[in-house]
Amino acid sequence: MKNELIIKSCKTCNALIKVIKDCNNEDCKIMCCGTPMEELVPNSVDAAHEKHVPTYEKVEDEILVKVNHVMEKEHYIEWLCMVHDNLEYMVKLYPEQEAQARFPYIPNSTIYAYCNKHGLWSAQVN
Repeated sequence: MKNELIIKSCKTCNALIKVIKDCNNEDCKIMCCGTPMEELVPNSVDAAHEKHVPTYEKVEDEILVKVNHVMEKEHYIEWLCMVHDNLEYMVKLYPEQEAQARFPYIPNSTIYAYCNKHGLWSAQVN
């Protein structure tokens, strides 16, 4: 599907994988720690005290993507990503740095943020 990022998670060890093409057989599953990995469904409405939904500001021909979130060792935004058609841009983040990244401005793309405690979040770029 257009602008879709498919991420699966292991509920036992918290491993994450990006799926390029998923199996479409009913009994075919990606396994980790002896159990099927679960697809993460991005949230787009932030009801938590901390902010998780990525926001952006257009700066010339780029967007500055930010997440108003703590960046502590135990709780932080692990990565930001932008997807549009066949293009994908991803930036890995670390505790103590700001939860932000620059991507090309591409209208109708989708931006994603992944919190190590609260999962996957998304927003549309207009």
